[in-house]
Amino acid sequence: MNALARPQLWAWLAIAFAAALLVWLLSPILAPFMLGAILAYILDPIVERMTLRGAPRAVAVVLVLLLLLAALVGLALVVGPLFYKETSALLEKLPALLDWLGSNAAPWVKAHFDVDLQFDVATLKSLAREAFAGNEDLVKRVLRSLGLGSLALFAFVANLLLVPVVLFYLLRDWNRVLAGVDELVPRRIHAKVRTMAAEMDRVLAEWLRGETLVVLLMGTYYVSALWIVGLEFALPIGVLTGLAVIVPYVGIVLGVFLATAAALLQFGTLSGLLWVWLAIGIGQALEGMLLTPLIVGHRIGLHPVAVIFALLAFGQLFGFFGVLIALPASAALLVGLRHLRSAYVGGPLYGRE
Repeated sequence: MNALARPQLWAWLAIAFAAALLVWLLSPILAPFMLGAILAYILDPIVERMTLRGAPRAVAVVLVLLLLLAALVGLALVVGPLFYKETSALLEKLPALLDWLGSNAAPWVKAHFDVDLQFDVATLKSLAREAFAGNEDLVKRVLRSLGLGSLALFAFVANLLLVPVVLFYLLRDWNRVLAGVDELVPRRIHAKVRTMAAEMDRVLAEWLRGETLVVLLMGTYYVSALWIVGLEFALPIGVLTGLAVIVPYVGIVLGVFLATAAALLQFGTLSGLLWVWLAIGIGQALEGMLLTPLIVGHRIGLHPVAVIFALLAFGQLFGFFGVLIALPASAALLVGLRHLRSAYVGGPLYGRE
């Protein structure tokens, strides 16, 4: 029988199309469930270890969630006030940056590139003071400028509160969920699917451990390097840049933008700005050419163009959470695609008998 005429082939194609359509239709509400599933996947080994030591599953889940909550609250209490203080100071110095642009940047661009930049400094400073004056209407104006109403804000908060609920039930029933999925797999391809799942699990575990170590090392480097060059806002900028390393291309763009703005405000000279750029550039080279290849390696195996596509595609479907999970999800899909390609090339549909 011709491969194209096989009912099973068309059935699997229909199932795949229906699943893709369902994901697309439900994408606006899938973000909290996806985040809960990702956290459950990460935290399940800890729960398993506690159950092996005699703790009931539900008790182990509650303890893990409390530890996670304590870690998040502790991080917020330690870092939050410092971020707020230094961000406020940064905004207070914004008028000085506008003065510097008008008196230094515009003449330099005119002298070197013959481009006449006109800055209405007085108007920009007035807008900056009005935007960051801390008046009561600031949040309302920001939400209105983003096109967000009270309903959208309520939906965001509801989704945020839904994450721990989803996480609790997934962690509690993780083994049963996996067993239920395993039972649905056709017996004819069961062994193959389990092999692919084990390979995906191995790739994701290696990626998670490697990226965690890279983030810690790069966060430490950026904080130290920016502190050495004398940047006042070394801690918040270094921490944010280190955390953003987990999303390709975002870390370097965020680091350069924040460090450049802070350096212009603090130093107001090209030499000070160059030292900051040098610190960021060394960090980017260190992460891209040494740490990531050495620690994470090429286990994901995604082409740079595929990385960009994955970031855009997952971001379009699932928003901010989609950008965060783009690489690990793509790595898992790539494992399946490799096996699918092997089956396709070795099968009759490709043309081989």
